[in-house]
Amino acid sequence: MDAKELYLVSVKENGISETEFSKLGSSEKELLEKRGNGKFYLKQGERAKFRVVLTGGVFDILHIGHLLTLQKASELGDALVVVVSTDERVEKVKGKKPIHEAEYRRAMVAAIRWVDLAVVGAREMMDTFGRVRPDVVVFGYDQKPFELPCKVVHLLEVKADERLAKTSRIIRDLGL
Repeated sequence: MDAKELYLVSVKENGISETEFSKLGSSEKELLEKRGNGKFYLKQGERAKFRVVLTGGVFDILHIGHLLTLQKASELGDALVVVVSTDERVEKVKGKKPIHEAEYRRAMVAAIRWVDLAVVGAREMMDTFGRVRPDVVVFGYDQKPFELPCKVVHLLEVKADERLAKTSRIIRDLGL
């Protein structure tokens, strides 16, 4: 595995365990360091060699707006990590449960070719942010940006036809 692959594994698993570390080759082990939780992560110098882009959302019913946003986001870096909102967060923010459970939504997003890794967010948003440590955060055209400790990009130019790219409208039109 190269540094980017090791990074993605460590984000997915929230660190590489001692058991998995022992299975790695010596050149791979040299790229990692052990942290306070006893797991291994990519060394900061290695992590700095590529640009990580983070975006997130509900992704309950995938549509062209999601695809355009993910494609544009992937063009801003070397690795695209997508955070899928937890069911609890969706219910809190939108006032209703999502149609699909978080793991289903994560799997659907992970299948999109521009996505290097999709994860379900942590209970606390900043825990997920700390786990991913992105260089760039991309907000979709219909998301409200908020301040984070990195460069933030709001992709207004990605806006698609709302008849085809608005989850709430699709849900209403389907009678769900």
